[in-house]
Amino acid sequence: MAFSQVNFYSKSLRKIVTFNAIVPIDTIEIPGMKEVKKGSMKSLYILSGYSGNYTDWICGSRIQELALKHNIAVFMPSGENSFYLDDTDKGELYGEFVGSELVEFTRKLFQLSEKREDTFIGGLSMGGYGAIRNGLKYYDNFSRIIALSSALIIHNVAGIPEDFKDPIADYKYYTRVFGDLNQLLGSDKDPEALISKLKQEDKPIPDIYMACGKEDFLINENRSYHEFLVSEEVEHTYVEGQGIHDWNFWNEYIEKSILWALE
Repeated sequence: MAFSQVNFYSKSLRKIVTFNAIVPIDTIEIPGMKEVKKGSMKSLYILSGYSGNYTDWICGSRIQELALKHNIAVFMPSGENSFYLDDTDKGELYGEFVGSELVEFTRKLFQLSEKREDTFIGGLSMGGYGAIRNGLKYYDNFSRIIALSSALIIHNVAGIPEDFKDPIADYKYYTRVFGDLNQLLGSDKDPEALISKLKQEDKPIPDIYMACGKEDFLINENRSYHEFLVSEEVEHTYVEGQGIHDWNFWNEYIEKSILWALE
């Protein structure tokens, strides 16, 4: 299995960026193990949470083992606390980066399938939001979305006053990330609005897998989005399990979600 750290100039971010890549192209055939099919590989672009970076999934999870076990290439970029959204003022377009540029670049660099049905996006917490938002916005690139303990906080921060502050951040940060907070709902940063837009335009909606711990501080936000998807009759998988906002929960559900994506 090839594990690589890649540095390249991103046009979307206007700087040299780093991402980790796991590409099981050099698997060893062991007697008793299931034979691995050769050829173009399916791929998963998996995003880290708030304050994390491209090392999180390698350090905190079994993602290397799972990539080898299930014969899938995995790519891990950094989000720099951007919620994987485009900051046009700074010229750092993280949505475009993970939703389009990184997919195009890795397909050139590695032996990947270029089919939409073989390309997935996922993440945890902030990265779970980023996976849903960019999986829907760039629906023509991704067929499946994996969202674990997603920070679906749009309704929490929309219209907040200038003196707002929560345990994570304050008004200035949320304005920097999401823009005009009075215009947030209904924008292309609103996962509910993106679903409505795809339905109105009769575009394919990626399949969605959501999982959240019952004791997670984001459980109500995840339940709310699940209820929205039900009300819109959008097929999806929603799972709640015992657990909090930690790697114990994510390690359990990342394999379950990968198996779901590969079905």
